[in-house]
Amino acid sequence: MANIELNILGCGSALPTTRHLPSSQVLNVREKLFMIDCGEGAQLQFRRQKLKFSRLQHLFISHLHGDHCFGLPGLISTLALLGYTGELVIHVHSEAEKPFRAMLDYFCRDLPFSLRFNPIVPGENIYEDRSLIVRTLPLKHRIPTCGFLFEEKQKARHLLGDMVRFYNIPVKLLADIKMGADYVTPDGRVILNERLTRPADRSIRYAYCSDTAYTEKLLPYIEGVDLLYHESTFAEDNVLRAKETFHSTAKQAATMALKAHVGQLLLGHYSARYLNDSIFLDEARTVFPNTILANEGLVVPIDGK
Repeated sequence: MANIELNILGCGSALPTTRHLPSSQVLNVREKLFMIDCGEGAQLQFRRQKLKFSRLQHLFISHLHGDHCFGLPGLISTLALLGYTGELVIHVHSEAEKPFRAMLDYFCRDLPFSLRFNPIVPGENIYEDRSLIVRTLPLKHRIPTCGFLFEEKQKARHLLGDMVRFYNIPVKLLADIKMGADYVTPDGRVILNERLTRPADRSIRYAYCSDTAYTEKLLPYIEGVDLLYHESTFAEDNVLRAKETFHSTAKQAATMALKAHVGQLLLGHYSARYLNDSIFLDEARTVFPNTILANEGLVVPIDGK
């Protein structure tokens, strides 16, 4: 298993079909789970993909259209039945708390865990731990909508054991050296960090962009990400419809990936009018060859290679 994996729970759009569930993903960062959007059926897919509810602490809801959040009450109810403890944080637009609190107060009284709604706006850091930062991305949709950028913090350099032993470096200094400090010997000589360490592993970056019209204002935020999920609700035969509804075509998503120099593009949020998803893949690959299609059950390792 890669250190970071993306699990696709649902990749359809608003109108239900028998082929796809509404939008939902789980980013697995070294067994810490982050759910991104929570359409209907998300908790069932959570089970099917053998993910552990106990490892879920943060949910990120891009906007308040039902295909991105109607699975939330059911998920919270299930967590209560399972005896979930601790705090569950839902990062979402400020207008979400009032309707969801009313529903949960009726159906999910006396939750055994703390539930917190964290209001979000585009362009802010909304989560941080020792290894990860999550930022919101400004999307262009009919209602306030945020994408999310998951970015590993700068990693420590790797110590060269032979050199550490040769200079008899005290253990208490090793942490600073791993973060780039030089070593000063007892007699005052400066040993450059490059002699004591080798470069750190690359930090991984994943960008989630759904729902949105084509907007190049996103480019500075997603420049060089290892994996870009970008909605592709329509193919080019409905480019005018995409503009009217503030959605994107597969070709537009691929253009974003090309201009942002991303590592890999993942398409999703397919309109129910298309009976074969391959049309999205074919269109996108004419612009950006390293494109794949989201599908329920798909697990995408993000290793930065």
